[in-house]
Order: sequence, then C-alpha cells, then structure tokens
Amino acid sequence: MEKYRRLTSEEIEVLKSQMCYASDWNAIEVAEDFSPENVRYARFSGNIRLGTFRKEFQLAGGMVKHSGIYYATLHNVMVGDDCCIENVKNYIANYRIGSGTFIENVDIILTDGLSSFGNGVQVSVLNETGGCDVMIYDRLSAQLAYLMAFYRHRPSLLSRLYGMIGRYVRSVESTFGTIGRDVVIADAGYIKNVRVGDFCKIEGASRLKNGSINSNEEAPVHVGVGVIGDDFIISSGSNVEDGVTFSRCFIGQACRLGHNYSASDSLFFSNCHGENGEACAIFAGPFTVTHHKSTLLIAGMFSFMNAGSGSNQSNHLYKLGPIHHGMMERGAKTASDSYILWPAKVGAFSLVMGRHVCHQDTSDLPFSYLIEQQSTSYIMPGANLKSVGTIRDAKKWPSRDRRKGPGKLDSINFNLLSPYTVQKMLRAVNILNELKRVSGDTSDYYAYQSGRIKATSLAKGLKYYGYAIDKFFGNSLITRIMNAEFASLEDLRRAFVPRSQYGDGEWVDLAGMIAPGKAVEDIVSDVESGRTSDLEILNERISSLHSEYYHYEWRWACKAMEDYYGFRLSELSADDLSRLVRRWRDSVVALDRLLYEDARKEFSLSGMPDFESDPFVRSVKEHIEVKSSLADQVLEKLDSI
Repeated sequence: MEKYRRLTSEEIEVLKSQMCYASDWNAIEVAEDFSPENVRYARFSGNIRLGTFRKEFQLAGGMVKHSGIYYATLHNVMVGDDCCIENVKNYIANYRIGSGTFIENVDIILTDGLSSFGNGVQVSVLNETGGCDVMIYDRLSAQLAYLMAFYRHRPSLLSRLYGMIGRYVRSVESTFGTIGRDVVIADAGYIKNVRVGDFCKIEGASRLKNGSINSNEEAPVHVGVGVIGDDFIISSGSNVEDGVTFSRCFIGQACRLGHNYSASDSLFFSNCHGENGEACAIFAGPFTVTHHKSTLLIAGMFSFMNAGSGSNQSNHLYKLGPIHHGMMERGAKTASDSYILWPAKVGAFSLVMGRHVCHQDTSDLPFSYLIEQQSTSYIMPGANLKSVGTIRDAKKWPSRDRRKGPGKLDSINFNLLSPYTVQKMLRAVNILNELKRVSGDTSDYYAYQSGRIKATSLAKGLKYYGYAIDKFFGNSLITRIMNAEFASLEDLRRAFVPRSQYGDGEWVDLAGMIAPGKAVEDIVSDVESGRTSDLEILNERISSLHSEYYHYEWRWACKAMEDYYGFRLSELSADDLSRLVRRWRDSVVALDRLLYEDARKEFSLSGMPDFESDPFVRSVKEHIEVKSSLADQVLEKLDSI
C-alpha cells in the first residue's frame, strides 16, 4: 500500500511559485516520491491526495503530454499516480481518480450528496404509466429483469426482489464518486454523480448525470460526442456515441447506441444495437437491432429482433393512455413500414409485413409470416422455416456475440429449435388440424386470431411444422445414440432414461434464456418464501438453468416424442429406432432443399450469376451431405445390436 505524507514547506513554496493555491496546505497529502514540478495553476480545497507524476501520454498526431495537474480546481479529490488533469473549466469535486487517467478540457465533474450512481433507478418498461417497473443495478441480467417485468401478479416476489436490489444499492451508496484507472475523459461537459470504470473513454459527451459506466480492461466502454444521459447504467463493452440521448435506461453488455438514437425508460440487454430511431418503454432482450431513422419501438418486448425501416407500434389509441404493450417473441422481425397496434403478440421467428390493427396473437404459430393485404391480416404458418433469412440469423447471432471476459450477465440460448419453439409447433399442428375439421377441407380461408389463413398456407404450414418437429426430435435422439456406450438394446434403452429433475411440462423464454417453467417456478417460490434472499445466489440459480439446458431438453423431448409418435422409448426395437433416424434424415434434407430453393429465388431477383458458389448455398449442400452421413453412422451403430 502506497504511503502518503504532508507537503514539505519547500514543496509548498514551489507550488505557490507555479501559481497554485490551497485553502489549507495541511489538508494535502502526497505520495512519498511526489514532485511538485508538474502541478501548475491548480487550486485545492478540502481533503486532497496526490500521487506521483512520471508518465507521459502519447496523443493522436504524435503529441506528447506529461502527467500532472494544470489549470484545474480540485475539491476533496484523490488523484492516483501518473494522471494528467488539465483545463478543468469549473472544478472536480468529491472524486477518487485511479492511476494513469487522462482528464482534459472538461467543464465540471462532481459528486453531490449521497449517490447510488444509477443503481436503484426504476425504469417504467412496457407500461409508460408505470406498473411494470424494473429496478436496475450494476449486474442486472435479462432474466432477473424479466421476473420483475412479467411477474407483476406475484407481489411478494417483487417485494423480495426490490428488497435484495435495495440492499445492493445501499452497499454502493457514497458521497464520493470514482473514476477508474487508465480512463480518458476529454472535451466533456457536465458530469455529476457518475461512477466510471477502468479503461473507459468519455470523449465529447455533453451531459452525464446519476449513472454507472461499468467499463473494464477486457471490455472497455466508449461514450462519445454529444451524448446526454440521465439515470442510467452502462455495462461493459458497450459504445454510446454520436449524439445519443437516453434517460432511465439500462444498457447491457456489448451494446451499441449511436447516430442520434434516443431512448427513455428502456432496457437494452446483451448485443443490442440502436441507431437513428427512438425507443420508449421497451424491453429489448439480447440482439434487438434497429438502425433506421423512421423506426419507433415502443412499449414492447423484443429479442433477436431486427426492425425494418419505418417499423412502428402504437399504444396510444385508448382513453386511459399508453397502458397497453405487446410482445414479439424471440427472432420475430418487421419489414419496412410495418405497424402493429398493441396489445398484440407475434410468434417466435415470425416476419411482420404491413399494418396490423386487430390485436393478433400468433404466439402458437411460430415461424410464420404475418402479412397485410387490403387491410386484412393473413397468416402463413411455418413459412419462415424455409427462409434463408431465418437460418442466416440463427448462424450470425453466436458469431456476433461481442461480450468479452468471464462475467457475462445474460444467459443466452441461441437454438432455433428448442422445447420452447417445438411445444408451440406441436400446438400449431393441433390448431391447424382443428381449423380444418371445424371449417371443412373445402374452405378457401380459415379464421384465426383476427387473421385469415389461406387453405394452401395451412397445408404448407402442416408440412413445414412436421419437418421441423421431426428434425428436433431426431436431433435429440441421435445425440443420445452417438454419445451412448452400448452393446445391446437394453444398454441403449437405459441411456435414454432422463437423469434430470426438470424438463417436463411448459417451457418459457426468459428474455433469451430457455428453461422449464417448473424450474423457474421453484426459483420464484424460493424467493417469495425467503429461502433465496441473496442476489448472487439467485443469479447463480438462474445461470444453472442455462448450463443444464441440454439435460432438461432431453427429459422434455422424451415425453413429447412419445406423445407425438405414440410409442415408449423403453419399448422401441432397433428397427423402430432406425425408422426414426430415416424420418429425421428425410425431414432435414427436405428443409435444406426448401432453403436451397429460397436462396435460388434471392439470386434470381438480384441477377447474380454465381449461385452455386455462394457460401450459404455451399453450406446448405454440405449440411445435406453431413447429416446424411451422420444418419448412415447412426444406422450402422443400430445395426450392430
């Protein structure tokens, strides 16, 4: 630990000769090796502690500046070693500044009174009038926020969660702000009650008030020109720049906000990207992306979503004000100039085109197109299963996860097919068959949830869902067979027995993490009862659901497979298993061929001649070969018993 001492009389005289002033020279402590040479035109008041000034800073264009304090007023400030603080127009007050930090051309940096630095701010997400408030703090995950926003019917849960976060808030309260080590703050305006993490760069920000910037060496944060932020938390690895304005917001890890984007009362979790447009009261789960100037996201929940130009939702056409909200489940996208009147619910991995005002609920028809024609909403069930865009998105999300370091806040499941989506497809098959039964095979259209389904679309939907269901069940089964050590059919049957506690029943999507509803309910109940009362333990339990996903998935798949195909795994013969493998292979190949033809349409529209050499096209053909080969390997293993 570095030792500090009082200034010597000689050092005081040197400082005075360099136009420095102190209200009380005895209130200044300095490092043992302190030299006054690089402290000029400085004013000190309150308790001051200064480190050494040996380092030189290499600036853009070849400029070199020596560490020190020049033309600055400091009040109750601790300055670490090798900092450069220059041209502070007003003053810096009540801050601890880490070593190697560079502060230049700022107006004011102060902590005023007791502050929690954005922790504990209540964000009125979804419902602009309140009622779905999420209390933010430094380590808020998408999953914990989901519990606060969507379990409003469990007041005891909310009370416990608020209490846990409240204890954390009180633990970080201080009358002193902190600026970490190796930070750059340059050409900034008003900074009040803001805690700044290590290696952060704040360049040209206009105003930052009541917030935490949780930067670190592995994942630094950049706050750029013209940014105005109030009541916020910015997580590691994020960039907020180019005139962004935000208030009462949580910005998660590796997010990017820029190009004059504006946001209020909104949550942005891992890898969200917002430019040009506007967000109000949104719950933006991981990979929510909006780029366009005319795009407004309001009072909605989104994840793995890409908003087309002119996308808009409305929650204002009601007498009680903007109380309604909607949900676009994971992977849902909007085409240009799309519009949805809340309340509404769009199924997972669906595409919305046109204007929809009849409060559709297509949550049980995932992978669909929702298209408006002549003021009527048409649903094309399962049509997105054959879209190259869907597969491209599924592949790009894991590769575009920009989070760095071990401390990832959000648990993210990237799987396109999972118990969550397949359970919906199983319901979709029942819904479509029931529509046929009730309306008859000769109907041209079927009515569903204020929309219409063409007979041809219904028939194709059943086919597409059938392929996808077979693919998912086959994936699960083949993984078990390939990973099992068996010499007999009985050995294999024993390998099929689920070992996990959870998996049966309904599954839920907790803003990016897919988990059995029963497991989530047990966690919620333990929080309500007080058995889980620590934030870290709660977050660990939520994360464990993610890490155990494949064990839970198999338990669910076993039961769902038996119900769907009408057999018991414990009674299947080798021939039965071989038939299931062939069924899986045929479904995978059929879906890949549909993707191949969809890609061909894209090329015909663009006039590009080298269709066969396209990387995606090659990957589809390779996928057919790989999966066909895998089927052969599995069949060979089964033939051996």
